[in-house]
Parts: sequence; structure tokens; C-alpha cells
Amino acid sequence: MFSRRRLLILLPLALLAACEQQAAPPPQTPEVGIITVQPTSVPVVSELPGRTNAYLVAQVRARVDGVVLRREFTEGAIVKAGQRLYKIDPAPYIAALNNAKAALAKAQANLATQNALADRYKVLVESNAVSKQEYDNAIAAQGQAIADVAAGKAAVESAQINLGYTDVVAPVKGQVGISQVTPGAYVQAGTATLMATVQQLDPMYVDVTQSSLDGLKLRRDMQEGRLKTGGADAAQVTLILEDGRVYAEKGKLQFTDVTVDQATGSVTVRALFPNADRGLLPGMFVRARIEEGINSNAFLVPQLGVQHNQKGQATVLVVEKADNVDKDGKPILGKDGKAEKVDKVALRIIQTAGAQGQDWIVQDGIKAGDRVIVQGVEKARPGDIVKVVAAQLPPPPPPGAPSMDMATGARAGAAANVNPAPNVSAAPAKNPAPDERPASGKN
Repeated sequence: MFSRRRLLILLPLALLAACEQQAAPPPQTPEVGIITVQPTSVPVVSELPGRTNAYLVAQVRARVDGVVLRREFTEGAIVKAGQRLYKIDPAPYIAALNNAKAALAKAQANLATQNALADRYKVLVESNAVSKQEYDNAIAAQGQAIADVAAGKAAVESAQINLGYTDVVAPVKGQVGISQVTPGAYVQAGTATLMATVQQLDPMYVDVTQSSLDGLKLRRDMQEGRLKTGGADAAQVTLILEDGRVYAEKGKLQFTDVTVDQATGSVTVRALFPNADRGLLPGMFVRARIEEGINSNAFLVPQLGVQHNQKGQATVLVVEKADNVDKDGKPILGKDGKAEKVDKVALRIIQTAGAQGQDWIVQDGIKAGDRVIVQGVEKARPGDIVKVVAAQLPPPPPPGAPSMDMATGARAGAAANVNPAPNVSAAPAKNPAPDERPASGKN
């Protein structure tokens, strides 16, 4: 009796649950926001670390021995080429010059005597008044006297040069640094005593290093026509200082070294910057952004739509038209008798080449016209049927606001065991209004 009553109670409940299960609505198709990408031209910019170097560096060293009598410049001042910086005691060199002049005068007097003797013997030897041997000796003595005069002149010139070295002058125009000697110090030419350093700081060299692999990729892209150079003019270089500020003056690329450093696998790239206000000092650590060319077949994908798989590869989800199939894999026919087309999600592995503003620069893995999911990525899986709407992207950041740069991109890549954009900097992006973005996919 008790079991029948229990059965009568449970039976309606089971029927009610079955009805509710049958009446449950089908799962809703997830809605995703997409943009349609089109190729666009973006600058290829390499951001490289480096240091500043003076345009000219001249070490002022002692060229004669002696005691420094006085210093004739202010440390840190701008000096002209040929301006006297130090005075070394000239007394010993004045005496040496006088001695050389006296020796020259003696040699010249002896030469006059030998010239007269040779002329006299020349007449006498013709009349056999003197022997041929005596005449030959007179000619030899005349030649010796000529050589003595030449040696005397050279000694005088050398003594004058040494005396001139007692005036230590600036070899180039520039800024003189700290004096390494003081009045009363003894300097030596043998050890080339360093006295001061003069550096020309306007213009200023910036030497940066680039990996040989990046240089190889750049040359390959140019050969394949993916990158276009800017013509015969030197590439423009932008400098970022240690405090993050952008240096006001633009630099020009000078040359790229042809030798690869075997220890680091890098090559040196040199740029030249104006430095009239002395904002750059030798030895400063800087980063240089070098415009190497134009990539005319790149795609810009918002960072919201780019993910990374377990291998660290960058991926995007795209929406493709595909046949709608049932659970058995058979196509579902529409009213016209043809296979019904639906929007399905597909996974693409892409290759990035750095960042521009809030977008990743994609150079491989997608093609023109692809619909890339940038909103609702977490709701879509490869093979799912989705409902497509135009993505509503956030407005571009105000001028001066920090944007995704290479440091941010490098940290994001490190988190996913990938380095998405080595040595490529972020140029400021110009994002269109949200309603314009799906139509072109351009910035």
C-alpha cells in the first residue's frame, strides 16, 4: 500500500520533468564582433639600444718633457682649434734651439771655406800646381760641409718644433673636459702624459646594435618586395632618451657595419644627430627608432583579437562561410535545395611583426577580406556556429596617452613563451571611429 502511494506521487513528478526537458529552448548562437581586414601600408621601424658618442674626440697629451707652468682654460668651456691650453717651461728648449742655430752657423762658415778651397784647387789642378788627390780631397770636404749645413738646418727645425710643443694647444674645436694635470706637474713625452680631452658634441653619433638575424630578415623582405625603401635619402632616426622622452631632433642613418661581432652576433648601426643645445652627452644610454622601409602588405589586428596557444604561437579566430551539417555530418538543405551556409569559427596561426598603437602588425596567416573576431573571443571555439555583428571598438587613446609599445609587447610575449615583435617599435596609431572599423579593418 505504501509503495503504491509512493509510486503515484513520483510518477507525475517524473512526467513533469520530462515535459520541461522537452520544452527547453535550444542553445543560443553566440554573438561575436568582427572586423574585416584589408592590407595596409605600415612603416617598418626597428627600436634598437645604443649609446651616444662624440663626433670628434681628441686627447691632449704631452709631446715634450717639462714642468707645466700654467693652465689657460676653464674646465668645461668651449675651446677653438689651436687655442693654447697649457704652457710647459720653454727654457730648456729655447737653449736647445740657440745651440742648434749656433751649430748651423758654424757649418755654414765651414761650407764657405770649403767652397773657396774647391774653387781654388780647380784652377791649380789644371796647371798641375796641386795634385789630383788634393783636389779630390777638397771636393770631398766641400760635400761634407754641405751635409753639415743640411744637418744643422734640420736640428734648428727640430728644436723649433720642440719649443712649439711647449704651447699645448687644442687640436679640434669642442668642449674641453677635466684637466688631468695642474701647474707644477711634470709631464713626459715618452709616456704621452694625458693632460685633457676635447670633444666635439655637435653633431653627435649614436651607435646602436642590431642582431645579424634581424638584418638578414630585413634584407630578405626587401629582396622579395615586401618592403620598400624610402629612396636615396638617409633613413630618419628618432631617439628616445633615458627618461623616456623623445629627442626633439631627427637623426640620419650613416652606415651599417659589415662585420658581425662574434661574441654577441650583432652589427653596429651608426646615426648622426644635431646637438646644438648639448642635450646629448657622450656615453648616454638611448634607444633609436630607425625607419627601415614600408610594408605595403600588412594587416592591423586589434590586440583584443590576438591570443597565444600553448606553443607560444600567435593566433586569431576568423569567421568563415561553411555548410551547416547535422549531428551525422550530413549537409542541411535550405528551401532552395542547396546546402545551407552558416558562419563558423576557424583558428588561424599568424605571424606578427611588431605593434602599431593598439594593433598588432600581422604579416602572415590571414588574407584580405578575412573576418577576424575581436569581441566575444572567449565565447567562440573553432567549429562553432556564431552570429556576426560589427565590432564596437573603444575610441583611440587621447594624444600623449601611453600606448602599447615594444616593452609591453615583449612582456606579453614572454608571458606566453613567445617574442612576438623583436626590435620593432610601436608607431602611434590613428584609429578610425568604431563604426568605420569593420568596413575596412584599417587604421
